[in-house]
Amino acid sequence: MKNYYLCFSLLLCSLSLFSQEKIEVPQKSYEAHAIPKGQKIEVDAYLDEGAWQEIPWGGGDFTVNQPNNGEIPQKQTKFKIIYDDNYLYVGYLCLDESPDKVVRFMSRRDNFPGDWVEINIDSYADKNTAFSFTISASGVKGDEFISNNGNNWDDSWNPIWYAKTRLHEEGWMAEIKIPLSQIRFSKEENQLWGFNITRRDFREDERSTFQHVPINASGWVSNFAELRGIKGVKPKRKIELQPYVVGGLRANEASASESTETIGNIGLDGKIGVTPNLTLDFTVNPDFGQVEADPSALNIDGFQVFFREQRPFFIENANLFDFAVSRIEAGGPHDNDNLFYSRRIGQSPSGSFTASDTSIVDYPTATSILGAAKFSGKTRNGLSVGVLESVTQAEYVSVTDGENTSLQEVEPLANWFVGRLSQDLGNGASQIGATFTSTKRFLDGTPLLDQFHDEAISGGVNLLHTWKDRQWQFKANLVGSRVSGTTKKILETQRSFEHYFQRPDADHLSIDTSATSLSGHGGRLTIANYGGRDNISFETGVTWRSPKLELNDLGFMNTADQIHHFLWAGYRFPKPFSIFRRLRINYNHYSAWDFGGSNLYRSINMNTHAGFTNFWSLSTGASWEFRDISTKALFGGPKFRNPVGIFNWINVGTDQRKKFVVYANFGRFYGLGQDKDALSNYNMSLNVNFQPSNRLSFRFGPRFRKQNRVIQNIGRFNFEGEDRYVTGRIIQETLSMSIRASYNFTPNLTLEYWGQPFISKGNYSEFKYITDPLANRFTDRFALYTPEQMSINDNGDVSIDEDRDGFSDYSFGNPDFNLIQWRSNMVLRFEYIPGSELFLVWSQSSSSFGDPSDQLLNSLEDNLFSNALRNVFLLKLTYRFVR
Repeated sequence: MKNYYLCFSLLLCSLSLFSQEKIEVPQKSYEAHAIPKGQKIEVDAYLDEGAWQEIPWGGGDFTVNQPNNGEIPQKQTKFKIIYDDNYLYVGYLCLDESPDKVVRFMSRRDNFPGDWVEINIDSYADKNTAFSFTISASGVKGDEFISNNGNNWDDSWNPIWYAKTRLHEEGWMAEIKIPLSQIRFSKEENQLWGFNITRRDFREDERSTFQHVPINASGWVSNFAELRGIKGVKPKRKIELQPYVVGGLRANEASASESTETIGNIGLDGKIGVTPNLTLDFTVNPDFGQVEADPSALNIDGFQVFFREQRPFFIENANLFDFAVSRIEAGGPHDNDNLFYSRRIGQSPSGSFTASDTSIVDYPTATSILGAAKFSGKTRNGLSVGVLESVTQAEYVSVTDGENTSLQEVEPLANWFVGRLSQDLGNGASQIGATFTSTKRFLDGTPLLDQFHDEAISGGVNLLHTWKDRQWQFKANLVGSRVSGTTKKILETQRSFEHYFQRPDADHLSIDTSATSLSGHGGRLTIANYGGRDNISFETGVTWRSPKLELNDLGFMNTADQIHHFLWAGYRFPKPFSIFRRLRINYNHYSAWDFGGSNLYRSINMNTHAGFTNFWSLSTGASWEFRDISTKALFGGPKFRNPVGIFNWINVGTDQRKKFVVYANFGRFYGLGQDKDALSNYNMSLNVNFQPSNRLSFRFGPRFRKQNRVIQNIGRFNFEGEDRYVTGRIIQETLSMSIRASYNFTPNLTLEYWGQPFISKGNYSEFKYITDPLANRFTDRFALYTPEQMSINDNGDVSIDEDRDGFSDYSFGNPDFNLIQWRSNMVLRFEYIPGSELFLVWSQSSSSFGDPSDQLLNSLEDNLFSNALRNVFLLKLTYRFVR
């Protein structure tokens, strides 16, 4: 621990030489003007109506936000804001001495290509949340809901609004029209909103804002300018209905279960404004299909893989339901832990079933969602409300043996509920909130009684308190959980990967074979300073998961029984200097214990992120591990002392303004001292972006990782009454290539393609069993099997004759593997009117297994399309009725 604080003290001393006083910035204001009664505004980017002509331009005095924070931008921006009873209009004049050089790249919505300008509107006037509307010079729209004072930008929010752009002799112009029904505000006669306007100058890689926000400011929304002059407008109670129809074909090519299946569905999504600020979202016979497939992943260390949500219903307003248990600036293995992980609803069925090797099995790929509803919003008094309710149906697998077909239940009928309340205090400077989740499965009379928890509930309270102009922050999250089920199911939970109560050296844990429930707790306590008098920021605190905490029914949790201490400190250089356009240095340190008091982990990390005057970028860093004791490495066995070492990485990016841009990343872990040969891995990736024209773009992303680990779990066996934890050296190689292509016919008509070949193969050798898992010397932790003790047959199956008596004492199958997968999507998307869309989708997938002894590239070439391809063709049409 002394090493931590010595490094941290030296870092603070060196960075304090660069500290500067906080700059006090006067708050600007702008007066919006009402449109004369009866005058119509056509959104055409000409601003030639009388309402526009009669008012002067605002702006013209923007200030650089990045990179020369506080300086005068190379190109200024002007704007005007007018309104009527139903709409807010914003006109922009983005000055540019060379209009023909304005970068007008096109892309799909929310990709923010080339030059753009945006307005952020804090119509709640809570200094914490805002609605963002972005328009690019090419006419591509982007919209985001901003929360947590600018720390969260949710681009899944898709309001209806209108925009046009054109080139102008002085630069380029844009005109946008925002229905007041798409934002939320109070019933006051005279509105007072916060707002800011940001412009991106792509050629100079510069962002400027109307209201200057210093680089060391402690928030974004809380530093907005004031928008005055809007009078007499009434909040709108939004009513939206969006029926849809889906038709398509699902086909399996040349497989044992070759089949072609038609797909058809109709349904309705809707929104009803219960009050001007609270909305009920509902769906009848929902279509939760995602346009883009999940990338391939193979994880042999036992931890769950976290996939981001891609289904529209769950994406929208996701921030209202988010309750991250311990997301911190320092990062860590627990960043994804959350009380609500929406991918649990509608996930692949997980119940077991009985089938012979010759059976034809028709297994459902997902659990059907019968219906869902959300009630969400935020009141004028700063109370945020979020309620989600969903019901999923029972799912069955069809097993055919000869002429007999049976249906076996593999997922029960279930109800899923999430509730969230949050109250802003002190004009949004502080907050208190609570979240509750519940999963209820109907298991009575089903064969699944011992396979699922019949009920799982979790809850949490959070507190945020800030002071000294939000520079100082105290955060507290406290969570609890309870799961119930049969004694068999609760025993399984106690013995599961996340818990491992059976670990022989875990004196603080014990298995209760009679338990029918399990209750636990967790949380986070942090204190932080963001900016203030200088450009040093830091956050420190503790996060924990008790041994009995269980969140994985409706949440996400990788492991319990851990306590983490962390510290993050960063210094951001406020101005460009020398060859740097921007520069930031970060320091982190980490420690971890289990609830028995054993110190599991210690490490420090330093990293830096730089941008240069030639517009290239560089990020690099190193982590030094002092201690790494794993409670998972032996999959239920005793703690094991992992090799320690240094992981370093570097990421280089070329000038992002060019049509051809490359980002290259290389990382390497190598052991130190007597651990130097125990573990080594490296990974490299390349992201190549090519934009041959404004409409066409390509992206290629090859990634390769090679890992050489001396200790990889194989299994636990019994030998003469003693447990044998058998491991081996694994050399695992993983290669994938992400391929993307996009063509924009117009800002509202795009054709996109994504494909990913993937291969991961592992070869085991040097089989051994663990003798002293915590020994200081690495070679004292295990005993290698001699050739006389081990025999391997032609299939790679291994038999161990430990006592050399000529008889096998235990055996295990060939652990080598070689998985090859293909995933792809092609999507034609047409937003034929704002909010209404037509999708044509072709998705393709396959999986196969190759010979682990083959070379990686040869195996990929031979097996990628050797198995049946699963093709899905879909047409989806939606129409959005708005009142």
